[in-house]
Amino acid sequence: MLDHSPQAAFTAVHEHFLKTIVPLWQGPGWNADLALPYEALAPNHTPMPVQRYRAMACARQLYLFAGLIEQPGAREHAAALFRSLQKHFHDAEHGGWFYSIDAQARPLDRTKDLYTHAFIIFACAHYWRQSRDPLAESVLNAALNVVATRFASGDGLYEAALAEDWAPLGSGPLQNPLMHLAEAFLATLAVRDDEAVSEALLALCAAMQARFVDGASGFLMEKPCGAVDNWWEPGHQFEWFYLLESSELLRGGALHGSLDKAFAPSERMGVKQGGVLAMLDVDGGVRDATQRIWAQAEYLRALTLRPGADVAGQLQVLQARFLHAGGWHECRDASGAVSRPDMPSTTPYHLATCYESLAQA
Repeated sequence: MLDHSPQAAFTAVHEHFLKTIVPLWQGPGWNADLALPYEALAPNHTPMPVQRYRAMACARQLYLFAGLIEQPGAREHAAALFRSLQKHFHDAEHGGWFYSIDAQARPLDRTKDLYTHAFIIFACAHYWRQSRDPLAESVLNAALNVVATRFASGDGLYEAALAEDWAPLGSGPLQNPLMHLAEAFLATLAVRDDEAVSEALLALCAAMQARFVDGASGFLMEKPCGAVDNWWEPGHQFEWFYLLESSELLRGGALHGSLDKAFAPSERMGVKQGGVLAMLDVDGGVRDATQRIWAQAEYLRALTLRPGADVAGQLQVLQARFLHAGGWHECRDASGAVSRPDMPSTTPYHLATCYESLAQA
C-alpha cells in the first residue's frame, strides 16, 4: 500500500534533494580548476556556456554545503568554496567583494552590491557555525563592517549598489537586497550575541515598515513607496513573513504585523492553482504570471508557520510541478509550460531553507 502521508512526501523530496540535486554541484556543476560552481547546468547536466561567476552564487553554495557537513565530501567542498570566495572575489585594494569574475577568473563586474555582501554575511555565519574556522568569523566581521560603513544610508536603510571604489551610483534602497540583509543579520545573531547587529536589524525593519509598506494595499513593495513603476512579488511577501515570524526579536513588531495581515491577500491574488505568480501591480493586476521554483519554496516554507495551512498539499505542488528525476524546472509560464530549462546554481539555497523548515515542522 502506498504511503501518501506528509512525512512520506517530505522524505521523497528530501531524498531527491540529497541524492539528485546536491551531487550535481559536486560533479558536473563544479569547475574544479577554479573551485567554483558553474552558474547553471543544462537539462543534460552539462554546464551552460560560461560568461561569468558571481560571488553571490559562490556564497549560496557555501551555505548549502555548510549545512550538509555530515554528507560525504561536503565539509571539504564548503572549505573550498570559502577559500574561493576570498581568492576570486575579494577586492584587496578597496575592500569588499566584486559582483562577478569572467571565465578566466578576472574581475568582470566590479560593482559592490548589497545583495552580494548580504549573502557573504549569511554564508560565513553558517559556515562559521559548522566549521568553527576563525577565518570564517573574520570574513563575517569584515563583511558586516563594510555594510555598516559603506552601504548604510543613516536612516536604517542601505544603498543597493556602489561603485568599485565605493562612489555612489544613485541606486537608493531596494527591497530584495534589504530582505537578504535582514536574513544575514538573523544568521549572525543565531551564532553569537551581537548588539550592533540586533540594533541594525531592528532599525532596518522599522525603515522597511515606514518606506516600503504601501499604506493603501498593505503589501511590501519592491521599491520605496512613491517610486515610479513599482510592484510587489508574492514570493517576497512569503519570504519576509517567514523571517519575521520565525524570529523572537522581530515577531510582534510593526513590520511583522503588516506581513501577517498581508498574507491572506497575497495568497488570494498571488497564488493561482497552487502556483505562486511572479509580479503584481499595487492594485493586484498581474504583471508577470511566471511561476518560479524559488517562490514556490518560499511559500511552502512560510506555510509551515501558518496554523492549519495545507503544507502537505503545497509540498505535492512543488514535487509534481517543479521536481523531476534529473533535477528541477526553474520556471513555468502562465500556461504551465517550462519556460527556463536550465538549473541555476543559486536555486538549491531556496530548497535547502525550505526543507530545513519542513523538517522542523
